[in-house]
Amino acid sequence: MDTATASPARPGTVHHPLPSGPQAAREARRSAARTLALHPGRCPHETACDILLIASELVTNAVRHAMPPYALTISLESGRAGICVSDGSLSLPQRGGGPGVLATRGHGLQIVRALGADLFVSRSPRGKQVIAVLTWPDA
Repeated sequence: MDTATASPARPGTVHHPLPSGPQAAREARRSAARTLALHPGRCPHETACDILLIASELVTNAVRHAMPPYALTISLESGRAGICVSDGSLSLPQRGGGPGVLATRGHGLQIVRALGADLFVSRSPRGKQVIAVLTWPDA
């Protein structure tokens, strides 16, 4: 399904529309991996693995708690990655301590934060964006 578009105004930024339904997270991981492959050496290998997991977690949250259309935008800059998932819902993610240690679901944003990402949420005219920003020392 990949109809990714690179931003000529922002090199290192790629936008991926995503399917609705359970295949969206898998497609997000594939799209993120393709984006990272297009920009080798922009981030450490460990960070690339974190980017794939964050993309998957954010898209899973969108599919479970929001509505289409879904999209993934990844921006790679020197020492920084932005992973943005947009959806068609104006409802913001719940803030709180999480679901509890024995819960089998509901840990997505906790995982994203545990990976060291800063999280931001913004509304748009057609829904919202959940943005995770990872930084690392630039070599």
